[in-house]
Amino acid sequence: MAITINIYYTGKGNSAKLFAEEMLSQGIVDEIRKKEGNLRYDYFIPLNDPETVLLIDSWEDQSAIDRHHASPTMGKIASLRDKYDLHMRVERYVSDSSGLPEKDKEFIRN
Repeated sequence: MAITINIYYTGKGNSAKLFAEEMLSQGIVDEIRKKEGNLRYDYFIPLNDPETVLLIDSWEDQSAIDRHHASPTMGKIASLRDKYDLHMRVERYVSDSSGLPEKDKEFIRN
């Protein structure tokens, strides 16, 4: 059962974008992606809100998330969030192991 967390980072001006860029340039993103249990860690900028950055963060299970939260990496992330004075809105999703229903597949163009 994978767990995906969407985190919307917002701040003043382009501070959320600068945060994401620094996460990448300092190698923190690569560090997270290499952790056991990490499935995805990607940033996006919503077209309707260029001052927000969306992080899609996906893990194999809650234990993997707990290990990540207890790691020194979280201190680095928290320091950068403080540096850029970011606020967060969080959504959490648990995967459906049954997959995409057949009826929905007709709407997918491959």
